[in-house]
Amino acid sequence: MKKILMASISVIAATASFPTAASDNVSRFYSGKSIQLAIGYGVGGGYDAYARALARHMGRHIPGNPNIVPQNMPGAGSRVAANWLYNVASKDGSAMAMVGQNTPLDQALREKGIQFDAAKFNWIGNPIVDNNYTFAWAPSGLNSMEDVLKNGGLICGGSGATSPSVLNPQILNNLFNGNIRIISGYPGGNEVNLAMERGEVNCRGSNSWASVKATLGQALKDKKLSFLVEWGLDPEPEVAEYMGGKVPLVTNLVTDENDRRALELIVSGSPLGRPLIAPPDVPADRVEALRRAFDKTVIDSIFLAEAKKLDLDINPLPGERLQKVAAQTVNASEAIVERARMLIRPGKIEDRKQ
Repeated sequence: MKKILMASISVIAATASFPTAASDNVSRFYSGKSIQLAIGYGVGGGYDAYARALARHMGRHIPGNPNIVPQNMPGAGSRVAANWLYNVASKDGSAMAMVGQNTPLDQALREKGIQFDAAKFNWIGNPIVDNNYTFAWAPSGLNSMEDVLKNGGLICGGSGATSPSVLNPQILNNLFNGNIRIISGYPGGNEVNLAMERGEVNCRGSNSWASVKATLGQALKDKKLSFLVEWGLDPEPEVAEYMGGKVPLVTNLVTDENDRRALELIVSGSPLGRPLIAPPDVPADRVEALRRAFDKTVIDSIFLAEAKKLDLDINPLPGERLQKVAAQTVNASEAIVERARMLIRPGKIEDRKQ
């Protein structure tokens, strides 16, 4: 069943509380302007689909009705876009980005190339709270983690070397000595999907259920996907129905308490979903306007009709909640962070660009 979930009553109430004077000031600023929306992944994937759908509708709910102009800025698991937003983009409210859900986790783990403080971004909203999955191309005959550990042969494609599409299968390797080959360097999820169809790889290291439905709908109908591991805090009933049984949560695959707590940190990005963010230091009234515009968009009947047509699930979380999740992740205890870093320590990751 299609999931189109409404924002909470508290969020709807917030959308009605924006002061008139502040709205007038925001309207004068945005009137006749455009907002640049950087998309941290390539064309055709789930992030791209959600970002462009929001761009087509959100401007109607921002005072002054600016145009929102999407621009793909892929690289390093969306870190290129995040660094651009933090260090280069205008801080006046005329720039936003949709970045990877692991952006705060990357900072907590002190990954290379980070030039931002995720807690200082202004988090605007997430249209879809959704779990991620490591899944195989079913014709490969690898239909469960038991098959992978027993028979081997899983080859996972991913994008940036620190994106979930690479890290998640790496974690499985480190936890279970799974002998999984990981090939990074694909520009985005759509290219990994094509690589599976061509037989270059037989696995996608990470993708959300909503994005799978939006971009791999025919493969689902043809039963060509086998979901191996669920990366989230709670199971998704639709995936269990598709697979004819439960897909194991990664946190339930381990018995060591320290590993479980580290994995909970690693999957902390699932509430962030497809996060829309603005730079630090944007004037507070414009941040408020962007957040309330997002909240109105995700309950807008025209937007929801398009989302249904595109098979995009909408299960939103407001910016204020995202802000708290980002801060908690960035400030996780050193002991948990260190354990998480051990679980994702690099193995042999092949780069398709070489």
